Amino acid sequence: MKAVVPNGKGKVDIVEKQIRPLQPGEALLKMTCCGVCHTDLHVKNGDYGDKKGVTLGHEGIGVVTAVAPDVTALKVGDRASVAWFYEGCGRCEYCTTGRETLCRDVKNAGYTVDGGMAEECIVPANYAVKVPDGLASPEASSVTCAGVTTYKAVKVSGVKPGQWIAVYGLGGLGNLAVQYAKKVFNAKVVAVDISDEKLAFAQKVGADIIINSKNEDAAKIIQNKTGGAHAAIVTAVASVAFEAAVNSVRAGGRVVAISLPPGAMRLDIPHLVFNGIEVVGSLVGTREDLAEAFAFAADGTVVPKVTLRSIKDVNDIFTEMEEGKIEGRMVIDFEHDHHHHGKKHAHA
Repeated sequence: MKAVVPNGKGKVDIVEKQIRPLQPGEALLKMTCCGVCHTDLHVKNGDYGDKKGVTLGHEGIGVVTAVAPDVTALKVGDRASVAWFYEGCGRCEYCTTGRETLCRDVKNAGYTVDGGMAEECIVPANYAVKVPDGLASPEASSVTCAGVTTYKAVKVSGVKPGQWIAVYGLGGLGNLAVQYAKKVFNAKVVAVDISDEKLAFAQKVGADIIINSKNEDAAKIIQNKTGGAHAAIVTAVASVAFEAAVNSVRAGGRVVAISLPPGAMRLDIPHLVFNGIEVVGSLVGTREDLAEAFAFAADGTVVPKVTLRSIKDVNDIFTEMEEGKIEGRMVIDFEHDHHHHGKKHAHA
């Protein structure tokens, strides 16, 4: 089968791989599609260690073609997900208290184990979440990471209906953060980015206020217009966005970090102390969070923006990502790989 693997030189190669036999508890998926996430870019670049030869991808949707004899959670023909949270130990304090993504022995798809950017992928059946009927696979692929991560982040932010939440960065995660915040949690949303196109799209999907932070002081505007946001979510990969987010919330506000910019951010500690501001990290989402996030996409409450691409375009997609050119999510299509090189097919 074809698989996308980092070659250790900052690029990925499309290689032929043999799939191993199934172990107890596992299911085999014939992959339909797999989204390309910023984390894949970091793994490809070796930012989190040398991952040469590991199949990338943790935004995968596939159809079950075989299950180990002991498997009851999935059956042949089911559609299931390949997510960053691939498997937990199942018995530690985190796994047993609804915080399974924090498991210290976690396995991550496309990082510690082979992921979904291949024609086939093996998953632990108890950890792959079924895709509800009525949700197309390309859209579902975005929910497996970008969707569940932002859904969980809005949950973690504690924002209440009618309160203000600021979303910094409107890429693959940000536009979904706007939708979940607005349409599921009934919050008022300020969307901040440096791209007018992304801002226009955020407004279309529900943002109440949009701010281009390239030429305006977002924190100052948010303080003036809302009295300070009650919460903020940072999906941007620039540490200045984190600093702006901290300055844009009101006293008692909470800033939730979900993106992975390189390096550190500056925190004005007295500002945090005097204003009781919380800064927290939120890591993807649990299986239950994913099931919930899928449901809101299946019923049309949240609509991911996806573009189907050929596996041959994968290095181009990473280049476009680094240049900040991507709107929504680029999704590698394994089902009908007849896309001409470089030609984009928007998926309705």
